[in-house]
Amino acid sequence: MAFELPALPYGKTDFGDLISEETFNYHHGKHHNAYVTKTNDAIAGTAHEGKKLSEIVKTADGGLFNNSAQVWNHSFYWLCLSPEKKEIPANLKSRIEADFGSVEEFKEKFKAEAVGHFSNGWAWLILNGDKLEITSLHDADSPIAHDMKPLLTLDVWEHAYYLDYQNMRPDYVSALLDNAIDWDFVAKNLDGEGVSRADQG
Repeated sequence: MAFELPALPYGKTDFGDLISEETFNYHHGKHHNAYVTKTNDAIAGTAHEGKKLSEIVKTADGGLFNNSAQVWNHSFYWLCLSPEKKEIPANLKSRIEADFGSVEEFKEKFKAEAVGHFSNGWAWLILNGDKLEITSLHDADSPIAHDMKPLLTLDVWEHAYYLDYQNMRPDYVSALLDNAIDWDFVAKNLDGEGVSRADQG
């Protein structure tokens, strides 16, 4: 069965000025969709056909890895966002405070990683054993290819923010991290829920 472009879990106009409808039209409707199409074309008639998306990401290389990992990363990214500003659940907040000192210190470190990442890629909050860590990965690379447990991501490819923020990546990162994260989803990922919800197949 071919992979499909997952529907957004909210409306394209729900974020107001934080993420415009035009950005969703391009980012979800064109970029994400193109990765889905190219992944399906690449696996047709191969041993990868019929596998779960995450299984392909973990074993593929070259163009198939780049496209399948981008499908997975984007599917996870949309789930990390919320048009309603949410509070951080107590269980996640206590973990953040234990590993970063405070929520504000965590946000500053995450912003620094996302803004400082050179060129295209993704900023991630991951669970490494019992410890929360912040990292970034280049281009299409994904935590699931490295046995990392992803909790939160922000897309720092230019197509994620350029229509709304031009070259001001810091403004984009701050706007989303402070106002548009689904912290309930992030908290549930402590138990691995996000991996299954972003997967297909």
